[in-house]
Amino acid sequence: MILQLLKRDLRNLGPGGRGGGSTLPILFFLAVAILVPFAIGPDRAMLARTGGGVIWIAALLASLLPLERLVDRDVEKGFFDQFSVRGISEEVVMAVRLLAHWLSFAPLLLVACLPAAALLDLDRSQLLIVLLGLVAGTPGLAAVGLMIAALTSGLRGNAALTGVLALPLSLPVMIFGAGSLARNDFSGIAIAGAVSLVLCALAPFLSAAALRTARNG
Repeated sequence: MILQLLKRDLRNLGPGGRGGGSTLPILFFLAVAILVPFAIGPDRAMLARTGGGVIWIAALLASLLPLERLVDRDVEKGFFDQFSVRGISEEVVMAVRLLAHWLSFAPLLLVACLPAAALLDLDRSQLLIVLLGLVAGTPGLAAVGLMIAALTSGLRGNAALTGVLALPLSLPVMIFGAGSLARNDFSGIAIAGAVSLVLCALAPFLSAAALRTARNG
């Protein structure tokens, strides 16, 4: 049942899924990487200094794009109610949804980092730190997105609200992940990974609680 649920979520959230799936966030990520060099100019040293931070900001914004359709449509269709009737808890369903959300955008984002790094003139060591940082940090970004999507489900204007709520909650991951670039070491990546683990552990329970509160309210 869990494997079937994961396959369903990946079909909906992955490339070619509803609302464009993960294609739109990746295109948005690449668009930012393409436009920033035009905005900064041909200063290669400036691009190298700011490129890693730009990639992190683009990754955060790309992770926010799917949030409006992450749980809303399933709530409207009674999807979570059906599983509750079958004795499958919301925590399990949301844990699977978290994994599907991360798989739908993070691997493609890592691949998209390669042309983005070339456009932003990052060297190999910087690219390695960025990639490892995103591996450690994107689960946390996905967890924050899932919690915010569940909390704002059914609210009017939730697309704008998700961004307002998600940006400050994502700051710890962003600070330590992108901060490794400034120090040119891997210490911040370990902390970003630890923060991500905590967020991923909390996300299914907090998201499920938000859904139950909305349903009972």
